[in-house]
Amino acid sequence: MTVHFIGAGPGAADLITLRGRDLLAACPVCLYAGSIVPRALLDHCPPDARIVDTAPLDRDAIEAEYIRAHEAGQDVARLHSGDLSVWSAVAEQTRRLRRLGIPYTLTPGVPAFAAAAAALGQELTVPEVAQSLVLTRISGRASAMPPGETLEAFARTGATLAIHLAIHALDSVVARLLPFYGAACPVAIVVRASWPDERILRGTLADIAAQFAADPAERTALILVGPSLAAEDFRESALYDPDYRRRFRGAPGGTYGDAGPGGEGPA
Repeated sequence: MTVHFIGAGPGAADLITLRGRDLLAACPVCLYAGSIVPRALLDHCPPDARIVDTAPLDRDAIEAEYIRAHEAGQDVARLHSGDLSVWSAVAEQTRRLRRLGIPYTLTPGVPAFAAAAAALGQELTVPEVAQSLVLTRISGRASAMPPGETLEAFARTGATLAIHLAIHALDSVVARLLPFYGAACPVAIVVRASWPDERILRGTLADIAAQFAADPAERTALILVGPSLAAEDFRESALYDPDYRRRFRGAPGGTYGDAGPGGEGPA
């Protein structure tokens, strides 16, 4: 028996990986976070599967489900929203599973920031403008931020910020970032990225709070901040420059390394 933790993706039911879908179809037990995971994903479960919504459960009750399945020799598909690597509460569950001697696997999912970037129709890193993306949040009731991980500390780098779980404190976020990025810095808010009711707000640190106040959302919204969000006049990278030699592309008029036919290859 194995507990399979599966990243369900940001919302759209077809943004689950093939591996995740196949695990869902093979497991006789499915635990899912019903408050944020679309029910359409449960269509992949076997018709007679035991399906448990974990939204109203605490950690002990979830652990009891794992123990029950373990004793019955039944594999469990454990669906979490987004990707398992950040803010998924997987670490506390796997720690308990290790103590119980119950094996588990992790299958990644499409993260919210990637779905938000797709909704915006753009790359979040731009040559010589921003080459780093900081995934962060602010302190909340569930857990506090470590002392050194502040918005101010990350803002000093000038990187693009993807701020999760903070839409309820947008005014505070703006006030804390203004001294570092300036009032004209681009901001985008993507609400329910990839869901049917997805919506986007674009503005600057000067006006985004007013825009959002006119059309607010309570949760499931990502705040993106940084110059890369509106960069147009930037230097193109050398990667696809005709004079740039690399392993998979030969020099003009010749070959180089083990480049394939035509001298082109993956980036």
